[in-house]
Amino acid sequence: MTQPDDGPATDDARPPAVHDLPGGLPSALEAVLMVADEPIPPVELAAALAVPVDEVLDALHELAAEYRGDDGGRPRGFELRAAGGGWRVYSAPAHAEVVGRFVQGGQTARLTQAALETLAVIAYRQPVSRGQVSAVRGVNVDGVVRTLVARGLVAEVGQDPHTGAGLFGTTGYFLERMGFTSLDELPPLAPHLPDMDDLEGLDGLADLRAPARPTGVAAPTDAPDVAADDADGAPAPTATTPRVTHDVTQEPTDEGHA
Repeated sequence: MTQPDDGPATDDARPPAVHDLPGGLPSALEAVLMVADEPIPPVELAAALAVPVDEVLDALHELAAEYRGDDGGRPRGFELRAAGGGWRVYSAPAHAEVVGRFVQGGQTARLTQAALETLAVIAYRQPVSRGQVSAVRGVNVDGVVRTLVARGLVAEVGQDPHTGAGLFGTTGYFLERMGFTSLDELPPLAPHLPDMDDLEGLDGLADLRAPARPTGVAAPTDAPDVAADDADGAPAPTATTPRVTHDVTQEPTDEGHA
């Protein structure tokens, strides 16, 4: 007995048309732009929303004018503008000072214990991937690493040549905040951390068994205002927000608490 053909997909299996969603195309564009961490080209927006590029561009310009208050409405604290070959939402330049104070306030908060532990592992075993740091700490550290990057304490220093996984290390600002001139001045705590051989294979990283530099910042208790914090919450400055590098004393949590 032959099986009935399933036939073409029914309309119920297709996603709803953008214009049928609440708010239509403008709201759909806002939803996508709110989660963008870099400018999105109109072509990509059009492809994601299944509408013509010209229609997307018209809607983007209308939204930008609406946010500026060109139609007599209230100017928003954010704006939509084209930059870097795409479109993205930014904080309005008129409010840069307010945003700067907010970012500065977050930078002076004390780091959590989880953040200090993550910072210590990176300092001792750099360059190291987030997967390897997670293996040492036993928890996911994605949020904490993002916070440390936002604070200017660590930065991506390269990629594994075989897998492309990001490798992180400490920054000059980290040394400045710790009062060191080089990583050689960090306490000799490396023997208390796993060898790189034990972490090989995490993230598919290639052999990183180069001798670990005597770098280490095992969250010394006398560290200058570097308290614990672990999370994904430090607001990253926008293109209109001045970079504020403040006290290394705070950080959202490990898995969501800094």
